[in-house]
Amino acid sequence: MTDQDIARTITLKPIQQIAAQLNISEDDLQLYGKYKAKLPLHLIDEEKIKKSNLILVSAISPTPAGEGKTTMSIGLSQGLNRIGRKTCVVLREPSLGPVFGIKGGATGGGYSQVLPMEDINLHFTGDISAVEKAHNLLAALIDNNLQSKKRSLGLDPRQIFFKRVMDMNDRSLRQITIGLGGTGNGMPRESGFDIAVASEVMAILCLSNNIEDLKRRLGNILVGYTMDRQPVYARDLNAQGAMAALLKDAIQPNLVQTLEGYPAIIHGGPFANIAQGTNTVIATKTGLSLADWVVTEAGFGSDLGAEKFMDIKCQSAGLAPKAIVLVATIRALKYHGGSDLKTLKEPNPEAVRKGLVNLEKHLENSRLFGIPAVVAINQFVTDTDEEIGIVQKRCEEMGFKAVVANIWGEGGKGGENLAHAVVDAVQNSKGQFNPLYDWNWSIEKKIETIAKQIYGADGVEYSSDAQMHLRRIAKLGLEGSAVCIAKTQKSLSDDPSKIGRPTGFKITVREIEIAAGAGFVVPITGDMMRMPGLPDVPSAEHIDIDAEGNISGLF
Repeated sequence: MTDQDIARTITLKPIQQIAAQLNISEDDLQLYGKYKAKLPLHLIDEEKIKKSNLILVSAISPTPAGEGKTTMSIGLSQGLNRIGRKTCVVLREPSLGPVFGIKGGATGGGYSQVLPMEDINLHFTGDISAVEKAHNLLAALIDNNLQSKKRSLGLDPRQIFFKRVMDMNDRSLRQITIGLGGTGNGMPRESGFDIAVASEVMAILCLSNNIEDLKRRLGNILVGYTMDRQPVYARDLNAQGAMAALLKDAIQPNLVQTLEGYPAIIHGGPFANIAQGTNTVIATKTGLSLADWVVTEAGFGSDLGAEKFMDIKCQSAGLAPKAIVLVATIRALKYHGGSDLKTLKEPNPEAVRKGLVNLEKHLENSRLFGIPAVVAINQFVTDTDEEIGIVQKRCEEMGFKAVVANIWGEGGKGGENLAHAVVDAVQNSKGQFNPLYDWNWSIEKKIETIAKQIYGADGVEYSSDAQMHLRRIAKLGLEGSAVCIAKTQKSLSDDPSKIGRPTGFKITVREIEIAAGAGFVVPITGDMMRMPGLPDVPSAEHIDIDAEGNISGLF
């Protein structure tokens, strides 16, 4: 059966019953129908958070199909609940861009899904739409100020950094000209669109602690410069209050359920190859306040989502994960061992051996943070015992435990062995979480530290534009910002064609964007862009709805 077929075999529990598992009163639920609810921020308990266990699910460098971090996170949370650990999984919201583009859905798979999957994949509770509206309100205020004669801030139309956003993949909107058609239609200038989940407003929503913090961060968005080269922030346009008002419901995390009827909180959705790639601070803290164990995931491999989770989210919010689960698949190891994508289902032990170098580097990365790691082999029916044995033996040689987890086919039952391994890792750990860098370091030192230690690069090179941007950051007094590197997910390097464990390379930073409201700067490497395009055959072509309202084609 497809994921959607499996989901439809389940009789969903009323959301009040799910809330009761976390001791949430019905009076605290803001209902969105029978099976979804928003949770108030007053449920966050900072003292309880200190006693709970935060588990991060990451992965090796993925194949184009991904290696199942979301599915593994859900399966592990179900497994932990099954062995008597009060657990909540906390995840990001799917973006409509990838859903209609290449993914077709992002709510887990098989018997490890979050439900109702159609709602979560399509609009959900409107959070991403609210981010769109808040972001585009600021964009409209910027152009309105350009047009104004009485209240003009003197913005230079050539030095406006803030674009518009939409939650869809549309490459034709990356670079556009606006304001054509005469003086009544605004000032002509170059602009463009980013995808909503790459918006600084999304990054801010995911790092904010409350409404006041949200307003402060929104006000700190750098929108551009005046003609006399003075910086202009969103607060100079008096935008932060109205923007926060549009986000008043979006800041509240969403409660749903797993396929086995356990609690799941889903909130926020920043991309990991561009933004920080993790759910909101508020959602994570809510989960830790209500459950003893929280399983969360960070996008793509440890070089992207996990590094940003540790160095941006955890440092910003004062969180400390207790363990990392590193998802690996036999197919991905074959890919990094040189196998063609078309042959990944065929047995190839030698390719698995060659591809282990990628897994080894990601395990080494986990040690840099002082956190114990467990390898979860996401099992596929095409995996052979010999191939699995090769992975387990090498992990054992390195001092790590590798556990086979058939969470797609067996749900929580298939995640029980992994759950026991994670509990053992946490209870026997003698390590302590250490971020990779201090925010007070220079921007160059922070970038170099990530490039050398996490990616394995020999160094960093800067384009002339990037060097100019470094001077701008220093002049604005933003050198104490975190670093959120935009890099391909397909390689440890900034070249997607370099699979396995590349060596002898340098990272090239071509420009550095400033996200002052989010509290980080974004060094952009390679050909990374904030607005994806659709593939030749987008998933949208297979999604449909019948006369009874049943949606098909999500997987």
